[in-house]
Parts: sequence; structure tokens; C-alpha cells
Amino acid sequence: MRNITLANSEYYHIYNRGVDKREVFLDDEDFWKFFNCLRDFNNKTCYLDRMGALGISKNTMRRLHSEDFKRLGSFLKEQKRVIDIVSYNLIANHFHLIIKQLQDKGISNFMYKVGLTYTNYFNAKYKRSGSLFQGTYKAIHIDNEKYILRLIGYVNGNIEIHSQRQAEEYPWSSYRAIRNALSAFLQDEELLNLSGLSVLSGLNDVVLSQFNSVKQFDEFVKMAIEGSKENKKIKVEIGKYYFDTNV
Repeated sequence: MRNITLANSEYYHIYNRGVDKREVFLDDEDFWKFFNCLRDFNNKTCYLDRMGALGISKNTMRRLHSEDFKRLGSFLKEQKRVIDIVSYNLIANHFHLIIKQLQDKGISNFMYKVGLTYTNYFNAKYKRSGSLFQGTYKAIHIDNEKYILRLIGYVNGNIEIHSQRQAEEYPWSSYRAIRNALSAFLQDEELLNLSGLSVLSGLNDVVLSQFNSVKQFDEFVKMAIEGSKENKKIKVEIGKYYFDTNV
């Protein structure tokens, strides 16, 4: 059980890993499924609401077609968000999210739907049963600007911190989407319709206004990576993250 209250307008570092440290993303389809859950469940709708928007009742279930997904996408865009996702990183055996809660119980309801839907999908696909993740997701309150900036660097650089891929090349984090959003923001241009940006929201509050160039953002993430791997500014101890905020 978490010993913190999830409050509106506050930011949290949300993370979890596979039970027994197992991998929870085995191929691109799995990554896409989790990513789509992050995008589609950021609202108060339930499964029957979404099917109802397509004119489908529980007594007339059928396979969805491409037009259904377009209509569903339009329906979901009209829904009010319950959270803002500022950064994310999906790695084979764990994930990290930086989230701001917008509505009461927004994070808990959102994470419940994401976790249940993805676990059911994974278990059906790989013919297994039982829990997929290591208990309930973990949540740490982010209570100051320096802390959230350090976390943004840490989360977006996480794949490189684990020495698996270069952060800027990894497709399953918010790194590249933030770079593109920052570039458009600095040039006062309209954002491109990139897949990563369909999940991210609230970037201007804590990310875009903090950097004067894409290069500066790159250097910031690299500093977080080097701080974790070499200088030990960020230390990891059984899932708890400690940050040296004096640097």
C-alpha cells in the first residue's frame, strides 16, 4: 500500500516492473498495446462507453474495423483528461511515468484501467494467468521544480542508464516527442501529429519553457544519464530513487 495521498495539481513519479523481474514487453505489439492504453484511458470512460460511441452494445459485440478505430479516436479526443503525462519510458521489464493528477482519483483510476487491460491482453496472448506486475504501481510525490526536472532527465534517459540503447534512438520513451515539441515551441510552430505527442500533455508547464534549445535539452538528459551511470548523483535502491539536488 502507498502511504501518500494522490492530490490534484501535483506531480508524481509512477513506476512498476514485472513480477519476479520478468519482461512485460516482449515485442513491438506489446509496446504498442501499453502505449495505446496510456493514450486511450486518460478519461473517465469505461469499456461500455467506448463501445456505445460506436453503436455497439454488449449484446451485439463484433470485430472492430478501421473506421471504428477512427470514430473511437475522435470520441476519446473529446473526453476530458484526468491526468497529464509529462514523460514516459517503457523498458522490457519495467516502466516509468511522470504524471500530474487533474481530477480526483485520476491517477488511481487511470493506472487501474491500464494495468488490468494490459495484463489481460498479455495473459491471453502468451497463454498465462495471474499477476503480471510486481504488486500495485509505486508512486513518489514530486514536490519541487528541481526534482521534477531531474526526473525528466532520468526517465527519458532510462534506457541508456541501463546500457541497453542510446536514449535519443529509443522509440518507446517520450524523449523524441519532447524534442520535437520543444523545437516547434521555440519556433512558434504548430506541433506535428507525432505518436508520442498523442500521449503527452502539459509539457509547457514543466518542460518546454525550461530550455532554450533542443541541444540544451539533449545535454540535460545526457547529464542525467552520466550522473546516474558515472557520478552516482542518482542512486537506485530496490525501486526507491534518491536524488542529489545540490548539484
